Amino acid sequence: MVEVKAVQREPLPSRPASAQVPQQVTSSPADGAADLVVVGLGHVGLPLARSASAAGLRVLGLDVSALVASGLGAGRSHVGGVSDADVTAMLAQDFRASTDPEIVRGARTVVVCVPTGLVADGGPDLAQVEAATEEVARRIGPGTLVVLESTSYPGTTEDVVRPLLEKGSGLVAGQDFALAYSPQRIDPGNRKWGVENTPKIVSGYTTDCARRAVAFYSPFVKDIVLAKGTREAEMAKLLENTYRYVNIALVDEVALYCRQSGIDVWDVLHCAGTKPFGFGRFVPGPGVGGHCIPVDPRYLAAEAERQGFSFRLLDAARQVVDAMPGHVALRALGLLDEHGVRPDGARVLLLGVTYKPDVADIRETPARGVATVLAESGAQVTYHDPYVDRFHVGGTALPRATDLDEALESADLVILLQPHACYDLGALGRRGRPLLDTRGAVTGRFVTTL
Repeated sequence: MVEVKAVQREPLPSRPASAQVPQQVTSSPADGAADLVVVGLGHVGLPLARSASAAGLRVLGLDVSALVASGLGAGRSHVGGVSDADVTAMLAQDFRASTDPEIVRGARTVVVCVPTGLVADGGPDLAQVEAATEEVARRIGPGTLVVLESTSYPGTTEDVVRPLLEKGSGLVAGQDFALAYSPQRIDPGNRKWGVENTPKIVSGYTTDCARRAVAFYSPFVKDIVLAKGTREAEMAKLLENTYRYVNIALVDEVALYCRQSGIDVWDVLHCAGTKPFGFGRFVPGPGVGGHCIPVDPRYLAAEAERQGFSFRLLDAARQVVDAMPGHVALRALGLLDEHGVRPDGARVLLLGVTYKPDVADIRETPARGVATVLAESGAQVTYHDPYVDRFHVGGTALPRATDLDEALESADLVILLQPHACYDLGALGRRGRPLLDTRGAVTGRFVTTL
């Protein structure tokens, strides 16, 4: 039974007159059409498609990558947390992945899960959302429910997506088709929380749009939380990740202070973490990575700046977080000097270059910043990571070590960036090689923590 944890309120008066009175927007898929088309089959879209398919919906997937579509058609998953067996089960339920936008036509529901990133100056990049929306708009019909799950700033659903959908379709949101926003809450590598058991925030352009979205998600999501409107849901997603961003920056700076003051920051965190209320434990590291944490706070800051508001705390947090890869590299160079090794030609081994442990994802990984500073100092940098076959820094492929024992033995300095489960942390501490541990995971005579 689905639990709905809030009451959807009526639309705000500022919305267009055509959307003021909720309409009963209903639909049924045309013959051969899908119950659901997921646009964007990445780390958000594919788990969603799997869950909906397992619940009995006929699901189709649309992606711009022919490689992704063909791989899924052959039963191969490219997303961590979705196995080949999962894809095979989806195919048995009539799932099909395609690069042809025509599969949208006739679908009951379309969910857009394409990535959002940053442009060169650090501002929001909605190019993929806009392109996907335009393709969808040309193919939806009366009664379709369109849901945006991509993370973006408040107002994106109503001020960017809605006009594109209405222009391309000739239909009116809230009257001819339903429009909703439901932020994704996928945590790659998390085996406890997934699509089905993570509370799902749902919002709609109108009250009826929200009802349609609740009805769509209810068969495969246990708990649904209704937001007042799409802007509130969009802001909630940004707040979740900004909260983490700011607190990571706080513990990073605490770690720097503790080192300067001769205080063991890891013992500080252990002690503070025993408080059963009022404290959430975050840990320092070489920086932040992934699709969300380094990106989402910039969406919030950019939109706030556009409205004449300054998030001073975000500016301060960004300064701390952005400096961490450089700090790690300088600590490494200092350790080389302590052991009588000149940076020029020093052999430095990076362990784990993904942005988080046991996840094959290098987007925005701080390992790139660490490697860049070390390479510019003349060090010979190699990496070991079972999840990453190729790793480029500044357009140059970094040499990959495949024999871990051999790489450890020949390194002048080892830097642990991600404590993947495959690493024997105890053995690393006993190795007798200088090691810079950025995660507080290793102990030993020659181990130095961040």
